[in-house]
Amino acid sequence: AAAALNVVEPMSTGVGGDMFALVWDNKEKSVRALNGSGRAPAAASIDELKSKGLRTMPETGGYSVATPGTVHGWETLLDSCGTMPLSRVLAPAIDYAENGFPVSPIIAGAWRGLERSREPSTRAALLLDGERAPRAGEVFRNPDLARMFRMLAEHGRSAFYKGPIAEAIVAYSDQHDGFLTMKDFEDHTSTWVEPIFADYENYRLYELPPNGQGIAALEMVKILGNVDLGAMGHNSAEYLHYIIEAKKLAYADIQKWNGDPEFNHLPTQEIISTEYARRQFERIDPTRAMARPESGISGNGDTILLEVMDKDHNAVSFIYSIYSGFGSGLVAPGTGFPLQNRAALFSREPGHVNVVEPHKRPFHTIIPAMAFKDGEFFMTFGAMGGAVQPQQHVQIFLNVVEFGMNAQQAVEIPRINHQSGLNVTVEPGIDEAALAQLEAWGHQIRRRTTRGGGGGAQLIMFDRLTGTMIGGSTPHKDGMAVVY
Repeated sequence: AAAALNVVEPMSTGVGGDMFALVWDNKEKSVRALNGSGRAPAAASIDELKSKGLRTMPETGGYSVATPGTVHGWETLLDSCGTMPLSRVLAPAIDYAENGFPVSPIIAGAWRGLERSREPSTRAALLLDGERAPRAGEVFRNPDLARMFRMLAEHGRSAFYKGPIAEAIVAYSDQHDGFLTMKDFEDHTSTWVEPIFADYENYRLYELPPNGQGIAALEMVKILGNVDLGAMGHNSAEYLHYIIEAKKLAYADIQKWNGDPEFNHLPTQEIISTEYARRQFERIDPTRAMARPESGISGNGDTILLEVMDKDHNAVSFIYSIYSGFGSGLVAPGTGFPLQNRAALFSREPGHVNVVEPHKRPFHTIIPAMAFKDGEFFMTFGAMGGAVQPQQHVQIFLNVVEFGMNAQQAVEIPRINHQSGLNVTVEPGIDEAALAQLEAWGHQIRRRTTRGGGGGAQLIMFDRLTGTMIGGSTPHKDGMAVVY
């Protein structure tokens, strides 16, 4: 499915990007976490960027590209947890790329943005006749991507990191003032890491540790555990106020403290501790919105989602992305896929935990999640939408554990998205009286007339008593819950 999405939704994801996964092994009764994100090239540094006259991290172009981590992550997962060789896994994607697929409506709308690109190789690879995006229902083929997948199927990740694919990307990077070298590709590895978690009543929520932003979701859950949310009523003014304020506090922490743990000592366990959550909760005024809270810890310091469960009740929460729509906007000739722009998320502030440094992983927005109930696997889920993901994890999680919603209700019911300062975007369907009360408390509410702002989401629940798997998928995307 991940490989096929590389073909059918190239603006959101692909082998030019990164991936993360949580894996539940039902036989071993264990949760494992894989960080498949790429690192900054060895030549990347603040001084080098200054020498190029750059005052901020570029959003697109060669300087925004970090080493892609997806292919290494795929093979690492298959080697450790898989039951099929890479050649079989890639076969459906190769077929779609060679013979074409009918473009779905939401993806077709997002594809149109590429028509503004001025990059010849990008236009040649991903626009019809190099001129326009495919419309909904039109068949699109990507022969370059099919050839690249065939190389991976035959030679594995060595074709990507030590062979012709890396060579093509490096040569293209050189032409676009990028930093990538063959050694950056050869040195790249994925990392198995210890998942982090927060307990909420009789549930346990799992996330990946930094450089991802899952710690924000866990901190929010711990803060909100200090108040009876269920008694407030779903999407009431009081309920939404506490979610918004907890989000502000948690995001202030990740803005200050989220980076590559191999380069920094990060206060991860303090951030998700019960004691710190209690202190953070005491900062919330029940009838007044905070503007821009700072971290409570002193010191310096577009995406696709898959939730899958198999016949043996193993599960994976898998998320991967090239960050912005079409990533850096660059497609190396003959490869058929955009390169990500994750390096854009590095800081240029000297001494910050997320400052750009050689071979460092940047702050990452994409995060998978799993939840357990009474010590048993209960659901695998996630959300898309960049920075909104932790606050969406929390709302979906609470929809289930506080209000007993089923899989589809939990991801589809209207959600909110606190953006910055006092600004809050709300999806249609939330009671107007609740929104008016939030405004009286100082929140600046932006009412959407269509779904959006909350991020697409997917979820699979597992009923241990019946062995039934129950899926849900939001209408924000072209995705759906499927069984085969």
